[in-house]
Amino acid sequence: MQSVLNFFSYIWLAVVDMMVNWSPAARNRAAGMVAWLFWHIVPKRRKVALTNLKLCFPQWDDEKREQVAKRCFFRLARAALDHSVLWKGSAEQVRNFVSFDEGVIERIVNTDNRPLIVIAPHFAGLDASGIGLNLYVRGVSLYQRQSNPVWDKAAFDGRKRFSDPILIAKGTHHDLRPIIRAMRQGLPFYYLPDMDHGRRNSIFVPFFGVDAATLPMASRLAKLTNAKVIMLMAEMTDDGYQVHATDLWENFPTDDYEADTLRVTQELEKWIRKYPDQYMWTHRRFKTRPEGAPSLYE
Repeated sequence: MQSVLNFFSYIWLAVVDMMVNWSPAARNRAAGMVAWLFWHIVPKRRKVALTNLKLCFPQWDDEKREQVAKRCFFRLARAALDHSVLWKGSAEQVRNFVSFDEGVIERIVNTDNRPLIVIAPHFAGLDASGIGLNLYVRGVSLYQRQSNPVWDKAAFDGRKRFSDPILIAKGTHHDLRPIIRAMRQGLPFYYLPDMDHGRRNSIFVPFFGVDAATLPMASRLAKLTNAKVIMLMAEMTDDGYQVHATDLWENFPTDDYEADTLRVTQELEKWIRKYPDQYMWTHRRFKTRPEGAPSLYE
């Protein structure tokens, strides 16, 4: 079975690589076909997306939630195909493909010699902003090993191509020491705050009013390293990505890591309300439930 999966992964990567010089309009059309296919053949992820949207936007009717979910599938399909440019395009191609709002790079690079945490939630443009940022500054980030070794190597190599960033494989216990060492060497930490990592080390904070298991890493790491904090997201446009960012946060961290973690979530909610179809609703964000609470995905 693994050899079959590897074969199809090679085929998929060859198709994606072929698209590096395609026009954005052509990749958009291809993404539309891929999204339509996955919407119909992966009912599990479709159900997860619709469940998440119902939990987070109960005021919407079913038609609107389905519309946003379908657009989400398109965004994720486009992001997958856009790896052609991000992983195989020249530095100039990537720079033209991923643009940053005025002042964003300066805020990230110029931190008065203090460490920096770049909070980057799970929007479709997550890889685009990370790889685009590496054109300007070397950073450090955690990455999730993929179960398929072919895709794992492609993703790892694609993220390493500019500035040779430090990529640390996620472990069970979230050892912060290698991250802290890199940050103290001046490397910004590109941190993904909004995955469900289970009950261990997590706290429950409301995400659109629903308790979600969340790691308080941003607060604790900022406290440990005296780091500044900024949040960014890459908006997928018709022909590339536009990276937006907050100002450097004031009064963060505080002595209350739960309040700090809630602030991270609330800042994320602002971005989602602005770009609802670009968030990764296919992830089971509410998989871990408070003691005694029923599963939300059955």
